[in-house]
Amino acid sequence: MADDPILLIDTPAPHVRRLTLNRPNKRNALSNALRGELFAALEEGDRDPEVRVMILRGAGTCFSSGYDLSSLGELPFYTAGGQGQWARHVVEGCFRMWDLAKPVIAQVHGWCLAGGSELAVACDLVYVAEDAQIGYPAVRTMSPPDNQYHAWIVGMRAAMELMLTGDSISGLEAVRLGFANRAFAADDLEAQVLAMAERIAKVDPELAQLNKRLVHRQMEAMGMRAGIRAGTDLHALGWHTPASRDYMAQLRKGVTQALTQRDQAFGDYRTGDKG
Repeated sequence: MADDPILLIDTPAPHVRRLTLNRPNKRNALSNALRGELFAALEEGDRDPEVRVMILRGAGTCFSSGYDLSSLGELPFYTAGGQGQWARHVVEGCFRMWDLAKPVIAQVHGWCLAGGSELAVACDLVYVAEDAQIGYPAVRTMSPPDNQYHAWIVGMRAAMELMLTGDSISGLEAVRLGFANRAFAADDLEAQVLAMAERIAKVDPELAQLNKRLVHRQMEAMGMRAGIRAGTDLHALGWHTPASRDYMAQLRKGVTQALTQRDQAFGDYRTGDKG
């Protein structure tokens, strides 16, 4: 329903805050209104002394299908304008989550595409359903990713294949490649994630904050933060290619038709048996 809250918040166990993307009829497409509420809720949880760990999941059939191409809306926080503004904004959002004191767990089922996969990667831990589908189909027609995490998370060879095809991987494959920590049967995912959250909540929060930060510091020392930020310029260049301009013209005529046309040659996503 139109009046339903777009983000649900509950406390499924002591010291555990759970946030649920609640646009199931839109496959939890990430409008800026939803992103704004999500960032505010994460920051509120980070300030709350009763919260030690947070879970992020999606309502309905999937985690998130990506950014809402039909209606993004005003940016939820300021990012300097000009070429690459959107990509810089997305990357800043990722690192807002990265820099939270409290651990955040992504609970991923169904589709986890494009911006949805970026949201999952911004979390500290990722647990997936075995039959989840994670991919970045926008590279087929629009531009390189705005958040270029792939080589860092899954390695050069796997990242290259994902970027050159736009194909998706299953939850089991996501674990093998290092995108996710563990995969569970879809019916077991929620209970397993909650059990892990409760386990993490047993650790003193000040120590947990330092333990989380030490992992990030090592990745930063290897250049991850600088590398992802540098990728925003390549994203901006992608929008100026003739192929991207042609596709965006199609998209303005109708999102569903354009997405279907994108995937027909590959026989997946909207046109395959997985969706």
